[in-house]
Amino acid sequence: MFRLSEYMHQLVKPTPPRQRRGPVKPVVIWNLTRRCNLKCRHCYTVSADVDFPGELSTEKVFEVLDDLGQMRLPGLILSGGEPMSRKDFFEIAEHSRGKARMLALSTNGTRIFGEAADRVAEIGFHYVGISIDGIGATNDWFRGKEGAFAEALRGVRECKARGIKVGLRFTLTEGNHQTLPDILKLCEDEGVDKFYLSHLVYAGRGDKNRGEDALHARSRHAMDILIDRAWQGVSGGTPLDIVTGNNDADAGYFLRWVRENFDAAQEAHLREHLVAWGGNSSGLGVANIDFLGRVHPDTYWSDYTVGNVKDAPFSEIWAGDDPMLATLRTRPRPLKGRCGACKLQDVCGGNTRIRALQLTGDPWAEDPACYLSGDEIGVTDTDRLETTPFRGKRHDPVHDFT
Repeated sequence: MFRLSEYMHQLVKPTPPRQRRGPVKPVVIWNLTRRCNLKCRHCYTVSADVDFPGELSTEKVFEVLDDLGQMRLPGLILSGGEPMSRKDFFEIAEHSRGKARMLALSTNGTRIFGEAADRVAEIGFHYVGISIDGIGATNDWFRGKEGAFAEALRGVRECKARGIKVGLRFTLTEGNHQTLPDILKLCEDEGVDKFYLSHLVYAGRGDKNRGEDALHARSRHAMDILIDRAWQGVSGGTPLDIVTGNNDADAGYFLRWVRENFDAAQEAHLREHLVAWGGNSSGLGVANIDFLGRVHPDTYWSDYTVGNVKDAPFSEIWAGDDPMLATLRTRPRPLKGRCGACKLQDVCGGNTRIRALQLTGDPWAEDPACYLSGDEIGVTDTDRLETTPFRGKRHDPVHDFT
């Protein structure tokens, strides 16, 4: 995750880069269930509104939570599917308190109202992230349910009414890139605390629909919009915590903006911070437990399992000698192609490896969604991998519901 607003603050009130001491402890994203009341086009778990066999029992979930609590994790994110689809969700959420420094809920927001919203507030989540992928019918088309936008917006308002820190999460594609300014306006109008832009990752339905990935020019334009908004936020405008995910080239693009608008000392200072961050953290600073208890390097590596919490504690699995985890934790990683030759490797960490794996079968090949030019990363672009724009009949997200 690239914390744009945090690094933008370094241009206004610089601080020394953080130094890592000891082993890196991961933020654990736990897909508690695969059940979901929506059918999102980019869903990485291919969830549906049915019961899937093999989910962990409440007792086993509690056992795993106790193990996680012993690790003193920086963060625990309860996710899905739609995590609130589990009948024992609130029991799990209550048991999760105090198991990590930050407890978050990742949800589509449609179930947060009335008594359920009261329970969410009582539990004391540090943050609730609600997914919205456009305004009105655009969102409803992406999420497979008419009325999903109104229900999610209701969830945002119910959280704000109870003093819960809430954010909007938006996945950028060719079908909704034009709505980004409206989403940011929505954040301002509703008093949203945080905005998270996710680039498309080729996993689950997101892999099936990868032809709808945003063109490189769209990604650059989206970053221009976010950088402008983040600068407003740190220079006297309405604050909004802006982060991006799943394309660590965003950090390199931001560094380019700093180079063009600030002096060399400020650029060098910011680069120090970005190198200390290190870019993509799959298998190192991020871990995933899926609904069956399988442990993965992150939420998108569903085809690669490190172990299962039904068989061993998560703490033992994560500290084991799995070869893929060992290689993901290597710096520099054994990257190939333009990623291997890139002068920004120490900033982005090689970007999102799963896209390379899905397109080439090699997790160390270049990331096709890197939108930086050869000149910007110090390589000659020849035979470059690039995502192919969707060429078939495109649905009209407005007229699909008329």
